[in-house]
Amino acid sequence: MDSKKLKIIVIGASGTVGKEVAKGLEDSGHEVIRVSRNSGDLHADIQDKKSLENLFQSIRNFDAVANAAGDVKFGTLENFTDQDFAFSFGSKLMGQINIVRTALPYINDNGSFTLISGILTDEPIAGGIIGTTVNSAVEGFVKASSYELPRNIRINCISPTVLAEAEDYHPFFPGFIPVGAWKVAKAYEKSIAGVFNGRIIKV
Repeated sequence: MDSKKLKIIVIGASGTVGKEVAKGLEDSGHEVIRVSRNSGDLHADIQDKKSLENLFQSIRNFDAVANAAGDVKFGTLENFTDQDFAFSFGSKLMGQINIVRTALPYINDNGSFTLISGILTDEPIAGGIIGTTVNSAVEGFVKASSYELPRNIRINCISPTVLAEAEDYHPFFPGFIPVGAWKVAKAYEKSIAGVFNGRIIKV
């Protein structure tokens, strides 16, 4: 994609990362549609495939989807329940996979998807088993699907470390150097406006 003005859907736009992504893309001259569960220009829940289908059908003819939504449960292996795994897989993994699947008929040629994983793929922490598992699966999906997406559509994944703004999480990431959400947003811009495909962009 060139430097033309793009029509970009930002999902999770009310969150710490999503807010910065939307702002940064607007500051670069792009048209941004903010999507969250309960706020923003439009509403959608990534755990609800039908709501995603309704979202993309209502917009159509967009150039990129940037996702900053998706949750996982933290805890110990001994205490995790089936519901903890099901929720995490349904949210951060299948939620993101379904974003791609449901948006594909409506995204423009040469468009792009940008998903999110996290540092736990490479550097597990205590209590982060589900996060490591889900992030690894998201990255696997991105790498594999990059070979099969039609119409020169690209897909990448942003893998940030713990956010500077997420101070409540810092004790669980001892020795990790936090990164500002604005810097993570720059990685999204690199994915959307650049030429990368099938890349895991670490921040």
